[in-house]
Amino acid sequence: MNRTTLIVIAFWLLSGGWAHAERIKDLASVAGVRSNQLVGYGLVTGLDKSGDKSSKFAPQTLRNMMGQLGLTLPPGTDPKAKNTAFVSIHAELPAFAKPGQKIDVTVSSIGDAKSLRGGSLLMSPLKGADGKVYAIAQGNLVVGGLSAGGQDGSKITVNNPLVGRIPNGASVEQVVPTSFDQSGDLVFNLNNTDFTTANNVVQAINKAFGADTARAVDAGSVSVRAPVEASQRVSFVSMLENLDVTPDDAPAKVIVNSRTGTVIINSKVRVQPAAVSHGSLTVTINENPQVSQPNPLSGGSTVVTPQSQVSIKEDKNHMFVFNPGVSLDEIVQAVNGVGAGPSDLVAILEALKSAGALRAELIVI
Repeated sequence: MNRTTLIVIAFWLLSGGWAHAERIKDLASVAGVRSNQLVGYGLVTGLDKSGDKSSKFAPQTLRNMMGQLGLTLPPGTDPKAKNTAFVSIHAELPAFAKPGQKIDVTVSSIGDAKSLRGGSLLMSPLKGADGKVYAIAQGNLVVGGLSAGGQDGSKITVNNPLVGRIPNGASVEQVVPTSFDQSGDLVFNLNNTDFTTANNVVQAINKAFGADTARAVDAGSVSVRAPVEASQRVSFVSMLENLDVTPDDAPAKVIVNSRTGTVIINSKVRVQPAAVSHGSLTVTINENPQVSQPNPLSGGSTVVTPQSQVSIKEDKNHMFVFNPGVSLDEIVQAVNGVGAGPSDLVAILEALKSAGALRAELIVI
C-alpha cells in the first residue's frame, strides 16, 4: 500500500469504522468548571550581561521596585543593569485552586535581552481579567534555549533562550468563584456539538438514574438535575462522568494539506455518479545560444544569436468513473490502481467538489 492508502485507512479506523463507547468525561465538560488565565510583568535578575541594554522598561521597573523596598535613587540616575530583564508572565489557574497551592508559570522577555538563561524572577503579582491579584510568582527560570556569539559577529542559537518556565513558580492567593454549587441543575457542554451525541448522552443518563434526570438544551449542552448538597453533587458528577456513551460518527469530511500533499478522508465520504479525467501537460524550453565569430581582419563583431527549443509532453490521462454512492475504499482503490499519488487524489477531489459530486466538506489547509 502506498502513502495515500495508509493515511486514509488510518483515519477511517479513527472516525467511525467501528462504533465505540466513550466516557462522558471525554465527551463533555461541566459548565462553570474552567481554568482562568493570569498575566503579569516583572524583573528577571542574575543574568550574565545578557539582559536589557537599550530598553527603558527594565530601569523603570527596577526604580519602582527599589522605591517599594525603601531605597530611593537620586534624581537623574539611570540604573542600566545588564543583568536584569523586563519580562511578561502568564499562567493558567485551574478550577477550584485554593490559596497556597502552586501553579506553573511561563516567563517571556519583553525588552532587548539576549537570554534569560540562569535568571531568577523577582516577586510579581499575577492578575486575572477582572484586575484582581490571584497569584504571586517568583523563582528560578528553567530555560531550554541557548545562544552564543563571537566577536566577529558569528552567532548560534538553539531553541528560544528568551522564554523560560518556573515549575510550581506561583502561589495561589485567592479562590475564583464557580457556579458548581450555586445552581440547581448541572450543564454538560459537549466538546463537539452534535444533536445525535447530545441525545445519546441524555438517554445514557436517564437509563442510569431514571427518566427526566437529563434533558438536551441544544446540540451542545445537556442539563442534568443534581443534588444540592456539595458532597453529594461531587459523587453524583463522578458517576455521571464515567457513564459510557456512543458518540455519533463524524460528518463526511476531506482534509487536504496543500503543502505536503497529504489527504485525509473519513469513512462517511460518498460521491455521486461522475467521470474524471486527470493528467498533466509538461512544457520544456531549452536555450542554446549560438555565437557568430567574424573572419580575421574582416572588421565585423562577434554576435550571440539566441536559439530556443520548445517541446510539449502530455502524460497519459487517467479516467476515473464513480458509480452512485461510491465509498472511501473504492475511491482509494481507483487512484492506487493507476499508480496515482496524493497530489493526483487532491486534484480529483477538487474536481468532484467543483462538479457537485462530492458529498463531503472539503478543507484545504
